[in-house]
Amino acid sequence: MISTDQIKELRDRTGISIAQCKKALEETGGDIDKSLATLRAKGAEIADKKSGREIKAGTIGSYVHATGTLGAIVELDSETDFVSKNVEFKNLADDLAMHIVACAPTTTEELLAQEYIKDPSQTIDALIKGLTQKFGERIIISRFSRFDISDAR
Repeated sequence: MISTDQIKELRDRTGISIAQCKKALEETGGDIDKSLATLRAKGAEIADKKSGREIKAGTIGSYVHATGTLGAIVELDSETDFVSKNVEFKNLADDLAMHIVACAPTTTEELLAQEYIKDPSQTIDALIKGLTQKFGERIIISRFSRFDISDAR
């Protein structure tokens, strides 16, 4: 029997709907870690199904390091402004900019393959796919730029 505490814990960790959390727990016999893996796999499937949808909205995230010598901007896009105006979506864009400053990827493909600095247990790609599952919309990183004062000399 799956308890409401288990469902709540999984929902708190993922932000995914109660129904999806309950189903994942039922499929894994109540194992939270296995449920997380199940939800990630389903997130990838959902993202693949939505890959053909048109992107019409987005937000710009930014980060400037405390030294003032490093910074980044990133364009994170979604299908609708309903998602792109969501606080969690906007925070993700800023967090991605911070990640770009810290890890210095040169291409979007490289960025997507990197471990997320705030949660090394997942890649940026897995993070984006998880949010696609959560919001029910296609989400992409369209472009980004990293600035380093030492490069300008």
